[in-house]
Amino acid sequence: MSEDVNHDRRRFLRNAAMTVAATELAMIGSAEAQTSGGASPAIKAVTSTSFGSLKQIDAGVLNVGYAEAGPANGSVVILLHGWPYDIHSYVDVAPLLASKGYRVIVPYLRGYGPTRFLSSETFRNGQPSALAVDITALMDALKIEKAILAGFDWGARTANIIAALWPERCKAMVSVSGYLIGSQEAGKMPLPPKAELQWWYQFYFATDRGRAGYDQYRHDFNKLIWQLASPKWDFDDATFDRTAASFDNPDHVSIVIHNYRWRLGLAAGEPKYDDLEKRLAEGPIISVPTITMEGDANGAPHADASSYAKKFSGKYAHRLVTGGVGHNLPQEAPQAFLDAVVEVDRF
Repeated sequence: MSEDVNHDRRRFLRNAAMTVAATELAMIGSAEAQTSGGASPAIKAVTSTSFGSLKQIDAGVLNVGYAEAGPANGSVVILLHGWPYDIHSYVDVAPLLASKGYRVIVPYLRGYGPTRFLSSETFRNGQPSALAVDITALMDALKIEKAILAGFDWGARTANIIAALWPERCKAMVSVSGYLIGSQEAGKMPLPPKAELQWWYQFYFATDRGRAGYDQYRHDFNKLIWQLASPKWDFDDATFDRTAASFDNPDHVSIVIHNYRWRLGLAAGEPKYDDLEKRLAEGPIISVPTITMEGDANGAPHADASSYAKKFSGKYAHRLVTGGVGHNLPQEAPQAFLDAVVEVDRF
């Protein structure tokens, strides 16, 4: 690794340490489940404010920053965040799982937080299969043979891909918004106008102006996405800013822009992932035990659960989480997400 990269990582970790030192990971409070129709539309379930000290490990093409909680010999749960979020989506879920005896791993995806590429020469690739390979490489580095995978947004898609391509690595899965495996060909198909409107940022990112705008205004841009995706979540500035620090990663813009351009077929991926993408383009069935989840106030594009139920051939259940819960389900309704992980582990 180059001296510049090492210096950059040390500088980021010093800043990150100041951000996350407020409380320890073991800080566990009571979080009410959002599993039935509540009267109040405002969801304020956060009881913890930060993770404790982070860990770093070389895995594949990355040096991955991650939080860990729970006993070293516990059943492993890997919690995967999406865009534009970070590991703090699980700031309540992780200690609750740890208190139940699980070993919990919460990694920053490529382009977020302290996660860095080991080489400046590596292509800053945001295609979905690359992110899935990152997580299997992390499992290898941590000597984890099999884990429960749980996530939302990019994290759910990553979990879906691992469960479909390498089911031997996935004990069970919790996937917010269901089956999210897609392909470039599918991404080229036009949608009805109202559906296209929901994907406005994809078209913005397809332009040079969009890339420049996201780079310049990423804080305000991502806060707007939070508001649109979770219209009834009454998060405060401190909650958003804690996550927004992760967007200062030097590769963040490149990864995000490439991810969305790749989906529309406007950017090429890396040839080494071609075989994986070919298999994913077939829409593979997922055989591992699965619970899919959806918030009743999810403002982000998402399919109806009935459209993807047949994609799961193993034991399967769907959970609708009510009470004004939006896209960032694990942070907005941590008890409901925790319950799903525990339940799917018993399938």
